[in-house]
Amino acid sequence: MTDLGQSIDIRAIAPGGRRLLGYVGPAAMVSVGYIDPGNWATDLEGGSRFGYQLLWVLLAANLIALLLQSLAARLGIVANKDLAQACRAYYPRSVAISLWLLCEIAIIACDLAEVLGSAIALNLLFGIPLVWGSVITGFDVVFIMSMQYFGIRKLEAVVAALILTVGVCLGLEWYLAGPSWRGIAGGFVPRLDSSMLYIAIGILGATVMPHNLYLHSSLVQTRRIDSSPCARREAIRFNFIDTALSLNVAFVFNAAVLVLSSATFFTRGIVATDLRQAHELLTPLLGTSAASLAFAVGLLAAGQSSTITGTLAGQIVMDGFLRIRLNPVLRRILTRGLAIIPAVSVLSFTGDKGVMQLLVLSQVVLSLQLPFAMVPLLRFTNSRTIMGAFANPPWVRLTAWIAIVGITVLNARLVINVLDAPDSKAGAVAFVAGGVIASLLLGLLAWISCTPMKRHP
Repeated sequence: MTDLGQSIDIRAIAPGGRRLLGYVGPAAMVSVGYIDPGNWATDLEGGSRFGYQLLWVLLAANLIALLLQSLAARLGIVANKDLAQACRAYYPRSVAISLWLLCEIAIIACDLAEVLGSAIALNLLFGIPLVWGSVITGFDVVFIMSMQYFGIRKLEAVVAALILTVGVCLGLEWYLAGPSWRGIAGGFVPRLDSSMLYIAIGILGATVMPHNLYLHSSLVQTRRIDSSPCARREAIRFNFIDTALSLNVAFVFNAAVLVLSSATFFTRGIVATDLRQAHELLTPLLGTSAASLAFAVGLLAAGQSSTITGTLAGQIVMDGFLRIRLNPVLRRILTRGLAIIPAVSVLSFTGDKGVMQLLVLSQVVLSLQLPFAMVPLLRFTNSRTIMGAFANPPWVRLTAWIAIVGITVLNARLVINVLDAPDSKAGAVAFVAGGVIASLLLGLLAWISCTPMKRHP
């Protein structure tokens, strides 16, 4: 991504609508991560199990994402550093290495969802076995890497075309399903019990992805602007518009999947525990094969577009934290290989039954990693030393800390539920090991929240 830095000169564009269009793009690139196959899995299962009741979770997650992505863009514009570079610059090396490792886990979890989702789509469209479909997804590296050589605008155009494809497919599904508008309205009333917790946290992790914060803070730097406060203020304002538009589109897409699942499966008492099961049931339930075809095409487009997010985020994170610039193709093969191995292993030993659970689990892992990206981002953007006059106002600080505490508490409750009451010796060992890991992670979170930052990076 460093090669694309400041590759679009905003200074040459006259004020007006065309100037706003010059800033549009980074948030759209980020938003594809919000509609990846992991989102489809959590939204589909959430809708089939609980109807419209989790729509409010999607809305809350979208609002948190809007706040965090706006802060990530602000950091890149004002500090001229992405989040990974800032972690390396302002945290002790031991802290930065710990954050890098956690971020790599998040990227692998996201990649896992892309592998499984794309493999399922290939199976639905062409009958390719899931194991071979997972292996085939490793070759998308050639296509994705080749696009970077044509410039950031060409890459943004490819992403926009894939997003449009997903939108058309979901729009057709929505029309065919004929959802209840009254039910949709009722879904925005907050409610949450223990049975909903796992899926709710999966939805949260699928929507607010930690590595997207690293990615966004870097992508905004592809625009060359003046260093004056006025120019930076304009860049912040226009990037907020870009972020709001892109994330609201992603919210509509996610809500469409959940509503489709509610209207098609929940109303008939069917729990959709597999994306292929959903594909097979759509034709008889909605009365046309177009429903199943649109589902498969949309899923494939979502998987391929989100692959771009993982590719760029992986490069940015490794370069920013470690200052190691691997060959992009080698880097992509490495991260995609780390995702393909567990996918192929699960498919080989458990068959197709474990796919949906693995997809949802990958999104829960993302949620567990999220506070470790949120806390550094908030601390950097709160700092007047780093941000000057663009440091966060008090209301932003308070809102962001409430979001961090809320997500951490939900994650802790989920871990307690999973580890509670082991019934066997193996369960007791898992309970102790899980407790130790959870304690270490909470300790790290407290450390990065309180440890003094370097004054002279």
